[in-house]
Amino acid sequence: MNRKYLSAISLFGAMALTLASCGNKNKTSNGQDKDSTKVTKNVDADNNEDAAEQIALPVRVTKVEKKAINKEISCTAVLEGWETMTISPSVTGIIEKVYKDVGQSVAAGELLARMDQTQLNAAKLAYANIQTEFQRMEALLAGGNTTQQQYDAVKLQLDQAKTNLDFLQKNTFVKAESAGVVAAKNYENGELYNGARGILQITQVSVLKTILSIPETYFPTIKKGMKMEFTSDIYPGKIFAGVVETVYPTIDAGTHTFQIKVRIPNTGNNLRPGMYVKTNVNVGKVNAIVIPYMSVQKLIGSNNRFAFIADGNKAKRVDVVLGERVNEDVAIESGDIKEGDMIVSQGQGKLTDGALIEIVTDNGEVFLK
Repeated sequence: MNRKYLSAISLFGAMALTLASCGNKNKTSNGQDKDSTKVTKNVDADNNEDAAEQIALPVRVTKVEKKAINKEISCTAVLEGWETMTISPSVTGIIEKVYKDVGQSVAAGELLARMDQTQLNAAKLAYANIQTEFQRMEALLAGGNTTQQQYDAVKLQLDQAKTNLDFLQKNTFVKAESAGVVAAKNYENGELYNGARGILQITQVSVLKTILSIPETYFPTIKKGMKMEFTSDIYPGKIFAGVVETVYPTIDAGTHTFQIKVRIPNTGNNLRPGMYVKTNVNVGKVNAIVIPYMSVQKLIGSNNRFAFIADGNKAKRVDVVLGERVNEDVAIESGDIKEGDMIVSQGQGKLTDGALIEIVTDNGEVFLK
Protein backbone atom coordinates (compact mmCIF):
# COMPACT_ATOMS: atom_id res chain seq x y z
CA MET A 1 0.00 0.00 0.00
CA ASN A 2 1.15 3.48 -0.73
CA ARG A 3 2.64 5.33 2.21
CA LYS A 4 0.47 8.39 1.39
CA TYR A 5 -2.75 6.37 1.92
CA LEU A 6 -1.43 4.86 5.20
CA SER A 7 -0.74 8.31 6.60
CA ALA A 8 -4.28 9.46 5.76
CA ILE A 9 -5.85 6.42 7.46
CA SER A 10 -3.76 7.01 10.57
CA LEU A 11 -4.82 10.67 10.71
CA PHE A 12 -8.57 9.85 10.49
CA GLY A 13 -8.22 7.25 13.23
CA ALA A 14 -6.56 9.69 15.60
CA MET A 15 -9.34 12.25 15.02
CA ALA A 16 -12.02 9.64 15.80
CA LEU A 17 -10.33 8.67 19.06
CA THR A 18 -10.11 12.31 20.06
CA LEU A 19 -13.85 12.94 19.42
CA ALA A 20 -14.84 9.81 21.36
CA SER A 21 -12.70 10.89 24.27
CA CYS A 22 -14.35 14.34 24.30
CA GLY A 23 -17.87 12.79 24.24
CA ASN A 24 -17.22 10.49 27.22
CA LYS A 25 -15.72 13.28 29.25
CA ASN A 26 -19.19 14.50 30.43
CA LYS A 27 -20.55 11.04 31.37
CA THR A 28 -20.33 9.34 34.76
CA SER A 29 -19.79 5.67 35.29
CA ASN A 30 -23.56 5.09 35.21
CA GLY A 31 -24.03 7.09 32.02
CA GLN A 32 -25.33 10.37 33.54
CA ASP A 33 -24.29 13.76 32.28
CA LYS A 34 -21.89 15.36 34.78
CA ASP A 35 -22.77 18.95 33.76
CA SER A 36 -26.56 18.22 34.08
CA THR A 37 -26.05 16.91 37.61
CA LYS A 38 -24.10 20.00 38.49
CA VAL A 39 -26.90 22.33 37.24
CA THR A 40 -29.54 20.43 39.26
CA LYS A 41 -27.49 20.81 42.41
CA ASN A 42 -27.15 24.56 41.80
CA VAL A 43 -30.98 24.99 41.42
CA ASP A 44 -31.60 23.17 44.73
CA ALA A 45 -29.07 25.38 46.42
CA ASP A 46 -30.80 28.52 45.11
CA ASN A 47 -34.13 27.35 46.56
CA ASN A 48 -32.54 26.81 49.95
CA GLU A 49 -31.04 30.30 49.81
CA ASP A 50 -34.49 31.86 49.01
CA ALA A 51 -35.98 30.11 52.04
CA ALA A 52 -33.18 31.41 54.23
CA GLU A 53 -33.80 34.99 52.94
CA GLN A 54 -37.36 35.16 54.41
CA ILE A 55 -36.34 37.50 57.19
CA ALA A 56 -38.68 39.05 59.75
CA LEU A 57 -39.80 42.61 59.06
CA PRO A 58 -39.36 45.13 61.92
CA VAL A 59 -42.61 46.70 63.13
CA ARG A 60 -43.86 48.68 66.09
CA VAL A 61 -47.12 47.89 67.83
CA THR A 62 -49.70 49.58 70.04
CA LYS A 63 -51.83 47.82 72.61
CA VAL A 64 -55.54 47.81 71.73
CA GLU A 65 -57.66 49.58 74.36
CA LYS A 66 -61.27 50.40 75.08
CA LYS A 67 -62.12 54.04 75.63
CA ALA A 68 -65.25 56.03 76.37
CA ILE A 69 -66.01 58.17 73.32
CA ASN A 70 -68.87 60.30 72.08
CA LYS A 71 -70.84 58.07 69.73
CA GLU A 72 -72.29 59.71 66.63
CA ILE A 73 -74.62 58.38 63.95
CA SER A 74 -74.23 59.76 60.44
CA CYS A 75 -77.55 60.45 58.71
CA THR A 76 -78.71 61.78 55.37
CA ALA A 77 -82.00 63.62 55.51
CA VAL A 78 -84.50 65.28 53.17
CA LEU A 79 -85.80 68.71 54.12
CA GLU A 80 -89.49 69.54 54.25
CA GLY A 81 -91.39 72.74 54.83
CA TRP A 82 -92.35 73.12 58.47
CA GLU A 83 -95.95 73.46 57.30
CA THR A 84 -97.38 72.60 53.89
CA MET A 85 -100.92 73.72 53.11
CA THR A 86 -103.12 72.68 50.22
CA ILE A 87 -105.58 75.42 49.31
CA SER A 88 -108.81 73.51 48.77
CA PRO A 89 -112.09 75.40 49.24
CA SER A 90 -114.99 73.41 50.64
CA VAL A 91 -117.31 74.55 47.84
CA THR A 92 -117.02 73.58 44.19
CA GLY A 93 -117.59 75.81 41.19
CA ILE A 94 -115.89 78.15 38.79
CA ILE A 95 -112.67 79.79 39.94
CA GLU A 96 -113.03 83.48 39.17
CA LYS A 97 -109.43 84.41 39.91
CA VAL A 98 -106.19 82.92 41.30
CA TYR A 99 -104.08 85.71 42.77
CA LYS A 100 -100.73 83.92 43.18
CA ASP A 101 -98.37 82.00 40.92
CA VAL A 102 -95.65 79.41 41.58
CA GLY A 103 -92.64 80.78 43.42
CA GLN A 104 -94.38 83.86 44.82
CA SER A 105 -94.28 84.58 48.53
CA VAL A 106 -97.48 84.55 50.54
CA ALA A 107 -98.24 86.41 53.76
CA ALA A 108 -100.59 85.13 56.41
CA GLY A 109 -104.13 86.32 55.69
CA GLU A 110 -103.37 87.27 52.07
CA LEU A 111 -106.08 86.58 49.47
CA LEU A 112 -105.15 83.61 47.26
CA ALA A 113 -108.26 82.79 45.17
CA ARG A 114 -111.81 84.01 44.53
CA MET A 115 -114.52 81.48 43.73
CA ASP A 116 -117.86 82.00 41.94
CA GLN A 117 -120.00 84.21 44.25
CA THR A 118 -123.49 82.92 43.41
CA GLN A 119 -123.89 80.84 46.59
CA LEU A 120 -122.39 83.60 48.71
CA ASN A 121 -124.77 86.24 47.37
CA ALA A 122 -127.75 83.98 48.03
CA ALA A 123 -126.53 83.42 51.58
CA LYS A 124 -126.24 87.18 52.09
CA LEU A 125 -129.88 87.70 51.01
CA ALA A 126 -131.08 84.87 53.25
CA TYR A 127 -129.22 86.27 56.21
CA ALA A 128 -130.56 89.79 55.63
CA ASN A 129 -134.11 88.45 55.44
CA ILE A 130 -133.92 86.41 58.64
CA GLN A 131 -132.18 89.30 60.39
CA THR A 132 -135.16 91.56 59.60
CA GLU A 133 -137.54 88.87 60.85
CA PHE A 134 -135.56 88.54 64.06
CA GLN A 135 -135.70 92.29 64.69
CA ARG A 136 -139.53 92.19 64.43
CA MET A 137 -139.60 89.18 66.76
CA GLU A 138 -137.54 91.08 69.33
CA ALA A 139 -140.09 93.92 69.25
CA LEU A 140 -143.00 91.53 69.63
CA LEU A 141 -141.38 89.73 72.54
CA ALA A 142 -140.70 93.02 74.29
CA GLY A 143 -144.42 93.99 73.93
CA GLY A 144 -145.61 90.58 75.07
CA ASN A 145 -147.12 89.80 71.69
CA THR A 146 -145.14 86.56 71.03
CA THR A 147 -143.88 83.63 73.00
CA GLN A 148 -140.32 82.87 74.02
CA GLN A 149 -140.50 79.68 71.98
CA GLN A 150 -141.31 81.56 68.76
CA TYR A 151 -138.55 84.03 69.49
CA ASP A 152 -136.00 81.23 70.06
CA ALA A 153 -136.95 79.54 66.76
CA VAL A 154 -136.25 82.71 64.77
CA LYS A 155 -133.04 83.27 66.72
CA LEU A 156 -131.90 79.76 65.74
CA GLN A 157 -132.61 80.49 62.06
CA LEU A 158 -130.57 83.67 62.30
CA ASP A 159 -127.62 81.86 63.84
CA GLN A 160 -127.74 79.18 61.16
CA ALA A 161 -127.89 81.79 58.39
CA LYS A 162 -124.89 83.61 59.89
CA THR A 163 -122.88 80.38 60.11
CA ASN A 164 -123.67 79.54 56.48
CA LEU A 165 -122.75 83.07 55.40
CA ASP A 166 -119.40 82.95 57.21
CA PHE A 167 -118.67 79.54 55.72
CA LEU A 168 -119.34 80.69 52.16
CA GLN A 169 -117.47 83.95 52.74
CA LYS A 170 -114.37 82.00 53.82
CA ASN A 171 -114.59 79.48 50.97
CA THR A 172 -115.37 82.05 48.27
CA PHE A 173 -112.58 84.46 49.19
CA VAL A 174 -109.82 82.00 50.07
CA LYS A 175 -106.98 83.37 52.20
CA ALA A 176 -103.64 81.98 53.43
CA GLU A 177 -103.60 80.61 56.95
CA SER A 178 -99.84 81.20 57.31
CA ALA A 179 -96.90 82.60 55.38
CA GLY A 180 -94.97 80.58 52.80
CA VAL A 181 -94.16 80.16 49.13
CA VAL A 182 -96.43 78.87 46.37
CA ALA A 183 -95.02 75.42 45.52
CA ALA A 184 -97.73 74.31 43.07
CA LYS A 185 -100.62 75.82 41.08
CA ASN A 186 -103.18 73.40 39.67
CA TYR A 187 -105.90 75.67 38.23
CA GLU A 188 -106.16 78.82 36.12
CA ASN A 189 -108.77 81.57 36.09
CA GLY A 190 -112.17 80.41 34.85
CA GLU A 191 -111.58 76.66 35.37
CA LEU A 192 -114.06 74.45 37.19
CA TYR A 193 -112.87 73.42 40.64
CA ASN A 194 -114.22 69.99 41.61
CA GLY A 195 -112.29 69.38 44.82
CA ALA A 196 -110.15 66.54 43.43
CA ARG A 197 -106.95 68.51 44.03
CA GLY A 198 -106.06 71.80 45.62
CA ILE A 199 -105.95 75.09 43.77
CA LEU A 200 -102.55 75.98 45.25
CA GLN A 201 -99.98 74.39 47.53
CA ILE A 202 -98.24 76.68 50.03
CA THR A 203 -95.01 75.55 51.70
CA GLN A 204 -93.42 77.30 54.65
CA VAL A 205 -89.70 77.84 53.99
CA SER A 206 -88.64 80.22 56.76
CA VAL A 207 -88.61 77.19 59.05
CA LEU A 208 -87.91 73.67 57.80
CA LYS A 209 -88.07 70.20 59.30
CA THR A 210 -86.67 66.75 58.67
CA ILE A 211 -87.58 63.31 59.97
CA LEU A 212 -84.70 61.02 61.02
CA SER A 213 -84.78 57.31 61.86
CA ILE A 214 -82.57 56.33 64.82
CA PRO A 215 -81.68 52.77 65.97
CA GLU A 216 -83.76 51.74 68.98
CA THR A 217 -80.58 51.25 71.07
CA TYR A 218 -80.28 55.01 71.43
CA PHE A 219 -83.89 55.73 72.38
CA PRO A 220 -82.97 56.66 76.00
CA THR A 221 -80.33 59.16 74.86
CA ILE A 222 -82.32 61.25 72.35
CA LYS A 223 -84.24 64.04 74.04
CA LYS A 224 -86.42 66.92 72.92
CA GLY A 225 -84.36 70.11 72.73
CA MET A 226 -81.10 68.40 71.66
CA LYS A 227 -79.11 70.61 69.31
CA MET A 228 -77.94 69.32 65.94
CA GLU A 229 -75.87 70.60 63.03
CA PHE A 230 -76.57 70.05 59.34
CA THR A 231 -74.43 70.49 56.23
CA SER A 232 -75.27 70.65 52.53
CA ASP A 233 -73.04 69.88 49.55
CA ILE A 234 -74.51 72.98 47.93
CA TYR A 235 -72.96 75.20 50.62
CA PRO A 236 -69.51 73.73 51.48
CA GLY A 237 -68.29 74.68 54.94
CA LYS A 238 -71.61 76.22 56.04
CA ILE A 239 -73.34 74.87 59.16
CA PHE A 240 -77.12 74.97 59.66
CA ALA A 241 -78.40 74.61 63.22
CA GLY A 242 -81.34 72.46 64.21
CA VAL A 243 -83.08 71.27 67.36
CA VAL A 244 -85.02 68.10 68.14
CA GLU A 245 -88.67 69.13 68.22
CA THR A 246 -90.37 65.73 68.69
CA VAL A 247 -89.23 62.25 69.72
CA TYR A 248 -91.84 59.80 68.45
CA PRO A 249 -92.88 57.44 71.25
CA THR A 250 -93.03 54.13 69.36
CA ILE A 251 -90.44 51.77 67.86
CA ASP A 252 -90.88 50.33 64.36
CA ALA A 253 -91.02 46.55 64.85
CA GLY A 254 -89.71 45.90 61.33
CA THR A 255 -86.68 48.20 61.31
CA HIS A 256 -86.13 48.53 65.09
CA THR A 257 -85.83 52.29 64.70
CA PHE A 258 -87.72 55.28 66.06
CA GLN A 259 -88.23 58.68 64.46
CA ILE A 260 -87.39 62.19 65.54
CA LYS A 261 -88.56 65.47 64.02
CA VAL A 262 -85.95 68.22 63.84
CA ARG A 263 -86.77 71.92 63.46
CA ILE A 264 -84.32 73.90 61.29
CA PRO A 265 -84.63 77.72 61.16
CA ASN A 266 -83.93 78.80 57.58
CA THR A 267 -82.47 82.24 58.10
CA GLY A 268 -81.65 83.73 54.72
CA ASN A 269 -83.78 81.11 52.94
CA ASN A 270 -80.68 79.29 51.66
CA LEU A 271 -82.25 75.88 52.13
CA ARG A 272 -85.30 74.60 50.27
CA PRO A 273 -87.75 71.74 50.81
CA GLY A 274 -86.56 68.62 49.01
CA MET A 275 -82.83 69.29 49.54
CA TYR A 276 -80.54 66.60 50.92
CA VAL A 277 -78.56 67.45 54.06
CA LYS A 278 -76.19 65.51 56.28
CA THR A 279 -75.90 65.40 60.04
CA ASN A 280 -74.20 63.52 62.86
CA VAL A 281 -76.47 62.64 65.76
CA ASN A 282 -74.62 62.56 69.09
CA VAL A 283 -76.04 59.60 71.02
CA GLY A 284 -73.82 59.88 74.09
CA LYS A 285 -70.70 58.13 75.39
CA VAL A 286 -70.00 54.46 74.66
CA ASN A 287 -67.04 52.15 75.30
CA ALA A 288 -65.37 51.34 71.98
CA ILE A 289 -62.26 49.58 70.69
CA VAL A 290 -59.78 52.30 69.72
CA ILE A 291 -56.63 51.92 67.57
CA PRO A 292 -54.20 54.41 65.98
CA TYR A 293 -55.77 55.96 62.90
CA MET A 294 -52.53 55.53 60.91
CA SER A 295 -52.58 51.76 61.46
CA VAL A 296 -55.67 51.42 59.25
CA GLN A 297 -55.14 50.80 55.54
CA LYS A 298 -57.55 50.95 52.62
CA LEU A 299 -57.94 48.15 50.10
CA ILE A 300 -57.13 49.52 46.65
CA GLY A 301 -60.17 49.73 44.41
CA SER A 302 -62.73 49.51 47.23
CA ASN A 303 -63.80 51.20 50.44
CA ASN A 304 -62.83 48.25 52.63
CA ARG A 305 -60.42 48.93 55.51
CA PHE A 306 -58.02 46.58 57.27
CA ALA A 307 -55.18 46.49 59.80
CA PHE A 308 -52.55 44.03 61.04
CA ILE A 309 -52.25 42.52 64.50
CA ALA A 310 -49.23 40.69 65.87
CA ASP A 311 -50.03 36.97 66.07
CA GLY A 312 -46.84 35.61 67.66
CA ASN A 313 -44.07 36.29 65.15
CA LYS A 314 -46.46 36.71 62.23
CA ALA A 315 -48.70 39.49 60.98
CA LYS A 316 -52.42 38.74 60.78
CA ARG A 317 -54.58 40.85 58.53
CA VAL A 318 -58.05 41.73 59.91
CA ASP A 319 -60.91 43.71 58.39
CA VAL A 320 -62.21 46.73 60.32
CA VAL A 321 -65.10 49.18 60.10
CA LEU A 322 -64.24 52.74 61.06
CA GLY A 323 -66.18 54.70 63.65
CA GLU A 324 -65.55 58.08 65.27
CA ARG A 325 -62.16 59.76 65.00
CA VAL A 326 -60.69 60.65 68.39
CA ASN A 327 -57.58 62.84 67.92
CA GLU A 328 -54.91 60.43 66.58
CA ASP A 329 -57.05 57.35 67.21
CA VAL A 330 -60.18 55.94 65.65
CA ALA A 331 -62.94 53.73 67.01
CA ILE A 332 -63.40 50.49 65.06
CA GLU A 333 -65.67 47.50 64.84
CA SER A 334 -64.06 44.12 64.13
CA GLY A 335 -64.78 40.59 65.26
CA ASP A 336 -61.06 39.77 65.04
CA ILE A 337 -59.70 42.50 67.32
CA LYS A 338 -60.16 42.55 71.08
CA GLU A 339 -58.87 44.60 73.97
CA GLY A 340 -55.24 43.74 74.73
CA ASP A 341 -54.26 42.73 71.18
CA MET A 342 -51.15 44.27 69.64
CA ILE A 343 -51.99 46.34 66.58
CA VAL A 344 -49.19 47.11 64.09
CA SER A 345 -48.87 50.90 64.13
CA GLN A 346 -45.60 51.32 62.17
CA GLY A 347 -44.16 49.24 59.35
CA GLN A 348 -47.54 47.86 58.26
CA GLY A 349 -47.16 49.20 54.72
CA LYS A 350 -44.82 46.34 53.74
CA LEU A 351 -46.77 43.55 55.44
CA THR A 352 -48.87 40.78 53.95
CA ASP A 353 -51.04 38.30 55.78
CA GLY A 354 -48.77 35.75 57.51
CA ALA A 355 -45.54 37.72 57.01
CA LEU A 356 -42.76 37.18 59.59
CA ILE A 357 -42.31 40.16 61.91
CA GLU A 358 -40.18 41.26 64.80
CA ILE A 359 -41.52 43.87 67.17
CA VAL A 360 -39.10 46.62 68.12
CA THR A 361 -39.27 49.28 70.80
CA ASP A 362 -38.64 52.97 70.36
CA ASN A 363 -34.93 52.46 71.09
CA GLY A 364 -34.68 49.73 68.46
CA GLU A 365 -34.54 46.75 70.80
CA VAL A 366 -36.31 43.57 69.73
CA PHE A 367 -38.59 42.23 72.44
CA LEU A 368 -40.52 39.63 70.43
CA LYS A 369 -39.36 37.38 67.60
